[in-house]
Amino acid sequence: MDTVTQPNSSFRTNRGRSAPLGATPLADGVNFVLMCRHGTSVHLVLQAFDSDHILAEISLDYRKNRTGDIWHIHVADLPKVFRYGWRVDGPVGGGHRFDPNLILLDPSCTAISDGTHWGCNGNYFNGGNQARGTHRRSLFYRRPYDWRKDEPMVTPIEDSVIYELHVRGFTASTTAMVSKPGTFLGLVEKIPYLRQLGVTAVELLPVFEFDEDDCVFVNPLTGENLKNFWGYNSIAFAALKAAYAHTGAQHDQVYEFRDMVRLFHEAGIEVILDVVFNHTGEGDDRGRTYSFRGLDNELYYLLGPNGNYLNLSGCGNTVNCNHPIVRELILTCLRFWVGEMHVDGLRFDLASVFGRDRKGNVIIDPPIVEMISEDGLLRDTKLIAEPWDAAGLYQVGSFPTFGARWSEWNGRYRDDVRRFWRGEPGMGGALATRICGSSDLYQHSGRLPSHSLNFITGHDGFTLWDLVSYNHKHNEANGERNRDGMDENFSWNCGTEGVTHDPEILCLRRRQARNLLTTLMISQGVPMLLGGDEFLRTQKGNNNAWCQDNELSWIDWRLRESHADFLRFTTMLISLRKRHPALRRRTFFKGTGPDGLQRPDVIWHGVEPFAPDFFAGSRTLAFCLDGMRTDREPDRDFYVACNAWIEPIAFRIPRSPNGQRWRRAIDTSLLSPLDIVGLDEGPVVLAESTIHVAPHSMIVLIAEAS
Repeated sequence: MDTVTQPNSSFRTNRGRSAPLGATPLADGVNFVLMCRHGTSVHLVLQAFDSDHILAEISLDYRKNRTGDIWHIHVADLPKVFRYGWRVDGPVGGGHRFDPNLILLDPSCTAISDGTHWGCNGNYFNGGNQARGTHRRSLFYRRPYDWRKDEPMVTPIEDSVIYELHVRGFTASTTAMVSKPGTFLGLVEKIPYLRQLGVTAVELLPVFEFDEDDCVFVNPLTGENLKNFWGYNSIAFAALKAAYAHTGAQHDQVYEFRDMVRLFHEAGIEVILDVVFNHTGEGDDRGRTYSFRGLDNELYYLLGPNGNYLNLSGCGNTVNCNHPIVRELILTCLRFWVGEMHVDGLRFDLASVFGRDRKGNVIIDPPIVEMISEDGLLRDTKLIAEPWDAAGLYQVGSFPTFGARWSEWNGRYRDDVRRFWRGEPGMGGALATRICGSSDLYQHSGRLPSHSLNFITGHDGFTLWDLVSYNHKHNEANGERNRDGMDENFSWNCGTEGVTHDPEILCLRRRQARNLLTTLMISQGVPMLLGGDEFLRTQKGNNNAWCQDNELSWIDWRLRESHADFLRFTTMLISLRKRHPALRRRTFFKGTGPDGLQRPDVIWHGVEPFAPDFFAGSRTLAFCLDGMRTDREPDRDFYVACNAWIEPIAFRIPRSPNGQRWRRAIDTSLLSPLDIVGLDEGPVVLAESTIHVAPHSMIVLIAEAS
């Protein structure tokens, strides 16, 4: 065994093993493995965990410490906790960006040093060339973890109710009343609330390490430097954000995250991660070099003929996802999150980038999508695609399926539901298709309603309250002169833009919010609720609050009390959905048979029974669900009537498909507690009677048990 000596330090080394990638603890030391194809000189830099003091810098021998493109070395006598990085040199030009002056992060590391307190990096991007590296280092710290009896929950996707939240924003406000705000343990303190709400899964915005201080923009209203709050700017795909851990300063972010996952599971709630593999935080030519650019720029990124970055992500660069080496790195990271961290699902940001080849061209069967789909360890993991990218590839309904493994964020659902309820004419047919699970998008490829991830709002766009309060975005505080964010939101302010004290407008807005949320929860597919929408949080019309680390993005928990009636409505809606399998079908509806004798699963009506009005000027929709004709256990019949017109409309009520009496369960025009009532607690509604459905409202009737 060789010896490497630095002042006050001595480590024994040998050739080491060539797998796996990263730093692996062994009985007699640590094995370091790095993939670097074009590097000609590679050094392993070892540093103390609490300072920049270099313990040793070990030069790897091109012959002894290299197998193919893999550099590897075994080091003994290391401390229990230390920082490390790689110094790499190589050819110049041709897309290469080697810089031996920089110490690079290990792409496979599971933790990064420093950055343990939010906003402590101080690396505000000034628009100049910041190709210099980072003071942060890969962190080695291992200790055993007792998962106790934790095991995969594997909640059926069709039975899921997903709740999207931001780890910091959910509890950062003092109104959250938690002892560890803005952290994984802060979320743990809110588990009783989420369990009472009834959601089955939380979907966390990115928890990969990122630099929140890399934002170029300044709030022109206050002069403050803005943050990269959302975190869609990864610098390491398997490293947890230390600032999201209350114990980050003690290097315990991995273990705190595991505690959080285990406790969510004990409460019956799955954990889904929003993962970002389409680009990295290194950005374009002006960006900071963390690792990929300095290790093998032309291998990890899509480059143009002049070595420029192809920006298909809208964030400065695009990861070369379908290169075999990059595919293997992505798979290794995903296996870590699922196998070692017990994550239940993965939502892939701008997943259509996965469908690009090395030149940015669209390919039919992307290898990376197939590898993820067919990976044995990920077999029970929920896979959710955001099926578009920033370069115009829109794949809602056509994202590569590979055995129908992937659900999709259904942007068509969001837009069609919004357009119907803001009163656009002729949207009844589109709404009917969306409520039925979007068979026009998914059935042709053998997929199911559960492949439609339905949402009205998400982190990217208006909140539910803003959707009914603003016709236009108001992003001035982002520092981009209101040019960022979507221009077409299909929103309606109900008569006045923004804040108002007009009781009639406020009443109409709340009614519209109930309409939108009710539609979401009675639709076939998988509903996703944006955190805070259940008590009508606002971002004051900002539909792109990615850089707002303040009260604009933080959840204001005082709304839980001031809007307790809407929270009650949402909680009872979720409970209703979970109670009735007719709303959670596994297959698409079946119509009448060729002989015309088979009873349909869904029966379309209009203002008159059996007379659907899908004509161009219609602003109504009515239908029945036959509860005895579900593809699951028998259920009760449902009748739904929607009126997006400005006047009341009389609907004649059909007989229930199975002959039972109707009872009103929901009327969005009524105030709490009459807007939604418990099963069989609502008034009886007789068949053949007429109900006047109020303007901009809907009713839901549920038949009594047979």
